Amino acid sequence: MRRTRADKIFDAANVALLSIITFAMIYPLWFVIVASFSDIVKVNSGAVTIWPVGFQTDAYYNVISNSFIWTGYRNSIFYALAGTLIKLSVTLPAAYAMSKSNLRYKKFFTTMFMIPMFIQGGLIPSYILFSRTYGFVNTIWPMILPGATSLMQIVIARTFFTSTIPDELHESAEMDGASHVYIFFSIVLPLSTAIIAVQALQAAVGHWNSFFTAMIYLNDAGRDGISLVPLQLVLRKILVTSQAQAEIAEFMADMTDLNEYRRRVEQIKYALIIVSVVPILLVYPFVQKYFVKGVMIGAIKG
Repeated sequence: MRRTRADKIFDAANVALLSIITFAMIYPLWFVIVASFSDIVKVNSGAVTIWPVGFQTDAYYNVISNSFIWTGYRNSIFYALAGTLIKLSVTLPAAYAMSKSNLRYKKFFTTMFMIPMFIQGGLIPSYILFSRTYGFVNTIWPMILPGATSLMQIVIARTFFTSTIPDELHESAEMDGASHVYIFFSIVLPLSTAIIAVQALQAAVGHWNSFFTAMIYLNDAGRDGISLVPLQLVLRKILVTSQAQAEIAEFMADMTDLNEYRRRVEQIKYALIIVSVVPILLVYPFVQKYFVKGVMIGAIKG
Protein backbone atom coordinates (compact mmCIF):
# COMPACT_ATOMS: atom_id res chain seq x y z
CA MET A 1 0.00 0.00 0.00
CA ARG A 2 1.41 3.31 -1.08
CA ARG A 3 2.02 5.83 1.67
CA THR A 4 0.84 9.33 0.96
CA ARG A 5 2.48 12.54 2.05
CA ALA A 6 -0.18 12.98 4.73
CA ASP A 7 0.67 9.54 6.16
CA LYS A 8 4.35 10.44 6.38
CA ILE A 9 3.57 13.75 8.08
CA PHE A 10 1.26 11.98 10.52
CA ASP A 11 3.93 9.38 11.36
CA ALA A 12 6.58 12.07 11.81
CA ALA A 13 4.30 14.02 14.14
CA ASN A 14 3.60 10.86 16.17
CA VAL A 15 7.30 10.08 16.48
CA ALA A 16 8.07 13.64 17.54
CA LEU A 17 5.25 13.71 20.09
CA LEU A 18 6.13 10.33 21.56
CA SER A 19 9.81 11.31 21.72
CA ILE A 20 8.92 14.43 23.70
CA ILE A 21 6.70 12.45 26.08
CA THR A 22 9.37 9.79 26.55
CA PHE A 23 12.02 12.41 27.28
CA ALA A 24 9.71 14.19 29.74
CA MET A 25 9.18 10.90 31.60
CA ILE A 26 12.75 9.59 31.58
CA TYR A 27 14.76 12.76 32.15
CA PRO A 28 13.55 13.50 35.72
CA LEU A 29 14.66 10.06 36.86
CA TRP A 30 17.94 10.36 34.97
CA PHE A 31 18.56 13.78 36.52
CA VAL A 32 18.00 12.38 40.02
CA ILE A 33 20.53 9.62 39.30
CA VAL A 34 23.07 12.11 37.96
CA ALA A 35 22.48 14.55 40.83
CA SER A 36 22.95 11.82 43.42
CA PHE A 37 26.50 11.26 42.11
CA SER A 38 27.32 14.94 41.62
CA ASP A 39 28.58 17.73 43.84
CA ILE A 40 25.44 19.29 45.29
CA VAL A 41 26.89 22.78 44.82
CA LYS A 42 27.08 22.13 41.08
CA VAL A 43 23.55 20.73 41.13
CA ASN A 44 22.11 23.80 42.84
CA SER A 45 23.97 26.11 40.51
CA GLY A 46 22.49 24.41 37.44
CA ALA A 47 25.77 23.01 36.16
CA VAL A 48 24.44 19.43 36.20
CA THR A 49 22.26 18.50 33.24
CA ILE A 50 23.15 15.18 31.56
CA TRP A 51 26.31 13.87 33.22
CA PRO A 52 27.60 13.98 36.82
CA VAL A 53 29.78 16.93 37.76
CA GLY A 54 32.19 16.46 40.64
CA PHE A 55 31.56 12.72 40.90
CA GLN A 56 31.16 11.42 44.46
CA THR A 57 29.36 8.64 46.32
CA ASP A 58 29.20 10.11 49.82
CA ALA A 59 25.39 10.31 49.79
CA TYR A 60 25.03 6.59 49.03
CA TYR A 61 27.58 5.73 51.69
CA ASN A 62 25.65 7.74 54.29
CA VAL A 63 22.37 6.09 53.29
CA ILE A 64 23.52 2.48 52.90
CA SER A 65 25.65 2.53 56.06
CA ASN A 66 22.46 3.14 58.03
CA SER A 67 21.33 -0.21 59.46
CA PHE A 68 17.69 0.89 59.42
CA ILE A 69 17.84 0.97 55.61
CA TRP A 70 18.47 -2.79 55.47
CA THR A 71 15.75 -3.41 58.03
CA GLY A 72 13.35 -1.39 55.90
CA TYR A 73 14.38 -3.34 52.80
CA ARG A 74 13.72 -6.62 54.59
CA ASN A 75 10.29 -5.48 55.76
CA SER A 76 9.28 -4.00 52.40
CA ILE A 77 10.33 -7.14 50.53
CA PHE A 78 8.32 -9.27 52.94
CA TYR A 79 5.24 -7.02 52.68
CA ALA A 80 5.48 -6.96 48.89
CA LEU A 81 5.84 -10.73 48.54
CA ALA A 82 3.29 -11.70 51.19
CA GLY A 83 0.78 -9.03 50.17
CA THR A 84 1.05 -9.94 46.49
CA LEU A 85 0.63 -13.65 47.22
CA ILE A 86 -2.43 -13.02 49.38
CA LYS A 87 -3.94 -10.66 46.82
CA LEU A 88 -3.53 -13.15 43.99
CA SER A 89 -4.84 -15.96 46.18
CA VAL A 90 -8.04 -13.99 46.80
CA THR A 91 -8.53 -12.14 43.52
CA LEU A 92 -7.95 -14.91 40.97
CA PRO A 93 -10.28 -17.54 42.49
CA ALA A 94 -12.97 -14.88 42.97
CA ALA A 95 -12.57 -13.76 39.35
CA TYR A 96 -12.77 -17.35 38.12
CA ALA A 97 -15.97 -17.92 40.10
CA MET A 98 -17.48 -14.66 38.79
CA SER A 99 -16.63 -15.66 35.23
CA LYS A 100 -18.96 -18.66 35.45
CA SER A 101 -22.41 -17.78 34.13
CA ASN A 102 -24.06 -20.50 36.21
CA LEU A 103 -22.66 -19.32 39.54
CA ARG A 104 -25.31 -19.39 42.25
CA TYR A 105 -26.16 -16.06 43.89
CA LYS A 106 -23.90 -14.29 41.41
CA LYS A 107 -25.81 -10.99 41.72
CA PHE A 108 -25.56 -11.15 45.49
CA PHE A 109 -21.79 -11.63 45.45
CA THR A 110 -21.39 -8.88 42.85
CA THR A 111 -23.33 -6.51 45.08
CA MET A 112 -21.19 -7.43 48.09
CA PHE A 113 -18.06 -6.71 46.06
CA MET A 114 -19.40 -3.37 44.83
CA ILE A 115 -20.53 -1.95 48.19
CA PRO A 116 -16.97 -1.24 49.50
CA MET A 117 -16.22 0.66 46.28
CA PHE A 118 -18.84 3.30 47.09
CA ILE A 119 -19.17 3.10 50.88
CA GLN A 120 -16.06 3.32 53.03
CA GLY A 121 -15.81 4.08 56.72
CA GLY A 122 -12.75 6.30 56.45
CA LEU A 123 -9.56 6.47 58.46
CA ILE A 124 -10.90 6.82 62.01
CA PRO A 125 -13.45 3.95 61.91
CA SER A 126 -10.87 1.75 60.17
CA TYR A 127 -8.26 2.50 62.82
CA ILE A 128 -10.72 1.76 65.62
CA LEU A 129 -11.71 -1.51 63.96
CA PHE A 130 -8.15 -2.67 63.29
CA SER A 131 -6.76 -1.58 66.65
CA ARG A 132 -9.50 -2.50 69.12
CA THR A 133 -11.28 -5.39 67.40
CA TYR A 134 -8.48 -7.10 65.50
CA GLY A 135 -5.43 -5.82 67.38
CA PHE A 136 -3.55 -5.03 64.19
CA VAL A 137 -1.50 -2.10 65.55
CA ASN A 138 2.25 -2.80 65.52
CA THR A 139 1.77 -6.07 63.63
CA ILE A 140 2.39 -7.07 60.02
CA TRP A 141 -1.30 -7.60 59.24
CA PRO A 142 -2.42 -4.04 58.41
CA MET A 143 0.26 -3.97 55.72
CA ILE A 144 -0.97 -7.04 53.83
CA LEU A 145 -4.59 -7.85 54.70
CA PRO A 146 -6.76 -4.71 54.16
CA GLY A 147 -5.83 -4.49 50.47
CA ALA A 148 -6.19 -8.21 49.79
CA THR A 149 -8.46 -7.60 46.80
CA SER A 150 -10.56 -5.05 44.95
CA LEU A 151 -13.50 -5.21 42.58
CA MET A 152 -11.51 -3.60 39.79
CA GLN A 153 -8.89 -6.35 39.88
CA ILE A 154 -11.57 -9.02 40.01
CA VAL A 155 -13.36 -7.52 37.00
CA ILE A 156 -10.14 -7.32 34.98
CA ALA A 157 -9.22 -10.92 35.78
CA ARG A 158 -12.78 -12.10 35.09
CA THR A 159 -12.76 -10.34 31.73
CA PHE A 160 -9.46 -12.01 30.90
CA PHE A 161 -10.82 -15.45 31.78
CA THR A 162 -14.02 -15.05 29.77
CA SER A 163 -12.39 -13.52 26.69
CA THR A 164 -9.20 -15.57 26.50
CA ILE A 165 -10.05 -19.08 27.71
CA PRO A 166 -12.78 -20.65 25.52
CA ASP A 167 -15.83 -22.25 27.11
CA GLU A 168 -15.24 -25.42 25.10
CA LEU A 169 -12.06 -26.01 27.10
CA HIS A 170 -14.03 -25.89 30.35
CA GLU A 171 -16.74 -28.13 28.96
CA SER A 172 -14.33 -30.76 27.69
CA ALA A 173 -12.56 -30.83 31.07
CA GLU A 174 -15.87 -31.18 32.90
CA MET A 175 -16.90 -34.02 30.59
CA ASP A 176 -13.69 -35.81 31.56
CA GLY A 177 -14.69 -35.50 35.21
CA ALA A 178 -12.43 -32.58 36.19
CA SER A 179 -13.55 -30.49 39.14
CA HIS A 180 -13.51 -26.70 39.20
CA VAL A 181 -10.47 -26.76 41.49
CA TYR A 182 -8.58 -28.94 39.01
CA ILE A 183 -9.67 -26.78 36.06
CA PHE A 184 -8.61 -23.60 37.85
CA PHE A 185 -5.14 -24.78 38.87
CA SER A 186 -4.30 -27.02 35.90
CA ILE A 187 -5.93 -25.19 32.98
CA VAL A 188 -6.90 -21.61 33.84
CA LEU A 189 -3.82 -20.47 35.73
CA PRO A 190 -1.24 -21.83 33.22
CA LEU A 191 -3.09 -19.96 30.44
CA SER A 192 -3.33 -16.73 32.45
CA THR A 193 0.32 -15.77 32.77
CA ALA A 194 -0.31 -12.27 31.41
CA ILE A 195 -3.03 -11.25 33.85
CA ILE A 196 -1.17 -12.85 36.77
CA ALA A 197 1.95 -10.84 35.91
CA VAL A 198 -0.09 -7.62 35.63
CA GLN A 199 -1.83 -8.04 38.95
CA ALA A 200 1.33 -9.25 40.68
CA LEU A 201 3.26 -6.20 39.49
CA GLN A 202 0.53 -3.77 40.50
CA ALA A 203 0.17 -5.39 43.92
CA ALA A 204 3.93 -5.48 44.50
CA VAL A 205 4.34 -1.82 43.55
CA GLY A 206 1.45 -0.85 45.78
CA HIS A 207 2.90 -2.68 48.78
CA TRP A 208 6.42 -1.45 48.07
CA ASN A 209 5.28 2.18 48.00
CA SER A 210 2.97 1.77 51.00
CA PHE A 211 3.64 4.70 53.29
CA PHE A 212 0.52 6.11 54.92
CA THR A 213 -0.73 2.76 56.29
CA ALA A 214 2.64 2.09 57.91
CA MET A 215 2.75 5.57 59.39
CA ILE A 216 -0.68 5.06 61.01
CA TYR A 217 -0.41 1.48 62.28
CA LEU A 218 3.30 0.83 62.84
CA ASN A 219 5.83 2.25 65.26
CA ASP A 220 9.58 1.89 65.14
CA ALA A 221 9.39 -1.28 67.23
CA GLY A 222 6.61 -3.84 67.10
CA ARG A 223 5.21 -5.81 69.99
CA ASP A 224 8.27 -8.06 70.09
CA GLY A 225 10.68 -5.14 69.89
CA ILE A 226 11.44 -5.83 66.23
CA SER A 227 11.19 -2.96 63.79
CA LEU A 228 8.32 -3.49 61.36
CA VAL A 229 8.42 -0.23 59.42
CA PRO A 230 8.89 -0.53 55.63
CA LEU A 231 11.58 1.12 53.59
CA GLN A 232 9.50 4.16 52.64
CA LEU A 233 8.94 5.07 56.29
CA VAL A 234 12.60 4.50 57.11
CA LEU A 235 13.66 6.84 54.32
CA ARG A 236 11.20 9.45 55.52
CA LYS A 237 12.59 9.23 59.03
CA ILE A 238 16.16 9.64 57.78
CA LEU A 239 15.20 12.65 55.71
CA VAL A 240 13.17 14.32 58.46
CA THR A 241 15.90 13.65 61.00
CA SER A 242 18.55 15.11 58.71
CA GLN A 243 16.48 18.24 58.16
CA ALA A 244 15.84 18.61 61.88
CA GLN A 245 19.53 18.24 62.65
CA ALA A 246 20.32 20.88 60.05
CA GLU A 247 17.92 23.30 61.73
CA ILE A 248 19.44 22.60 65.15
CA ALA A 249 22.93 23.07 63.72
CA GLU A 250 22.07 26.70 62.92
CA PHE A 251 22.36 27.49 66.62
CA MET A 252 25.30 25.22 67.42
CA ALA A 253 27.81 25.57 64.56
CA ASP A 254 29.47 28.20 62.47
CA MET A 255 28.24 29.11 59.01
CA THR A 256 30.83 26.95 57.22
CA ASP A 257 29.81 23.75 59.01
CA LEU A 258 26.14 24.62 58.61
CA ASN A 259 26.39 25.05 54.85
CA GLU A 260 28.29 21.80 54.54
CA TYR A 261 25.65 19.95 56.55
CA ARG A 262 22.86 21.43 54.45
CA ARG A 263 24.59 20.35 51.27
CA ARG A 264 24.91 16.80 52.60
CA VAL A 265 21.22 16.70 53.50
CA GLU A 266 20.29 18.00 50.07
CA GLN A 267 22.34 15.34 48.35
CA ILE A 268 20.92 12.58 50.55
CA LYS A 269 17.48 13.39 49.13
CA TYR A 270 18.53 12.29 45.66
CA ALA A 271 20.19 9.13 46.95
CA LEU A 272 17.08 8.20 48.93
CA ILE A 273 14.94 8.39 45.79
CA ILE A 274 17.25 6.04 43.89
CA VAL A 275 17.50 3.58 46.79
CA SER A 276 13.71 3.33 47.01
CA VAL A 277 12.94 2.85 43.29
CA VAL A 278 15.79 0.57 42.16
CA PRO A 279 14.09 -2.74 43.15
CA ILE A 280 10.96 -1.94 41.12
CA LEU A 281 13.05 -0.79 38.16
CA LEU A 282 14.90 -4.10 38.24
CA VAL A 283 11.73 -6.18 38.35
CA TYR A 284 9.65 -4.35 35.73
CA PRO A 285 11.62 -5.34 32.57
CA PHE A 286 10.97 -9.03 33.26
CA VAL A 287 7.17 -8.59 33.33
CA GLN A 288 6.80 -5.76 30.83
CA LYS A 289 5.57 -7.91 27.93
CA TYR A 290 2.96 -9.59 30.14
CA PHE A 291 1.99 -6.23 31.60
CA VAL A 292 1.21 -4.70 28.21
CA LYS A 293 -0.70 -7.76 27.02
CA GLY A 294 -2.74 -8.13 30.18
CA VAL A 295 -3.67 -4.45 30.41
CA MET A 296 -4.75 -4.28 26.78
CA ILE A 297 -6.94 -7.37 27.07
CA GLY A 298 -8.60 -6.11 30.20
CA ALA A 299 -9.11 -2.65 28.71
CA ILE A 300 -10.26 -3.47 25.18
CA LYS A 301 -12.43 -6.50 25.81
CA GLY A 302 -13.82 -5.31 29.13
